[in-house]
Amino acid sequence: MKKLINKLEIILGFKINNTDLYLKAITHKSLDKINNYEKLEFLGDRVLGLCISKKLFEIFPNEKEGILDKKLASLVNKNKCYEVGRYLKLDKIVKIGNLRLNRLVIEKKIVSDSCEALIGAIYLDKGFDYVEKFILKNWNKHINDKNIIIIDAKTKLQEYSLKKFKILPIYKFISDTGPKHKPNFKVAVKLKDTEFVEAEGLSKKLAQQAAATQLLKIIDKLK
Repeated sequence: MKKLINKLEIILGFKINNTDLYLKAITHKSLDKINNYEKLEFLGDRVLGLCISKKLFEIFPNEKEGILDKKLASLVNKNKCYEVGRYLKLDKIVKIGNLRLNRLVIEKKIVSDSCEALIGAIYLDKGFDYVEKFILKNWNKHINDKNIIIIDAKTKLQEYSLKKFKILPIYKFISDTGPKHKPNFKVAVKLKDTEFVEAEGLSKKLAQQAAATQLLKIIDKLK
């Protein structure tokens, strides 16, 4: 374990105080059902969101709330956490049990979740100021990227559902009406704890995006 902690300290660039926190942050539940990264991931996700929100608020003081929300979603998601996790070489040190995974190609979600758990561990071990510096250092190039890819509503809803319920949203096709030159598609979408929400669009994909947008608005109001 000491060798692993030393490797983590080299990757992170600082001395670790509470080694147990960091060992949990890189341990998947398939290896240890109790001492794993799930709770730290929950905490790290919130800390990451707060730090990135604070930074966006500072560098875009005149931006509208809706645009800031889209920028936040483009920076705090599984793909970005996976990129940072790979940069930190977490894919090489995450500890997993008997999963049907190639050790050289560890599932993206595990690396992403471990990255958020690591943020939670740093926060508990070093405090907010320290973890904020760590986050901004590793997200800086993404924050300053002028070509930020805005996450669409369907993707955002999918990530929310996977994080909260570990399952995908359920989409249901309802109808296809109107003339061929101007069709009108109606679909509905629901999560594990919601009713179906309907929306329409000129294509099935557009209708799904509209339905996802409506459901996200409902979720935001309930927060």
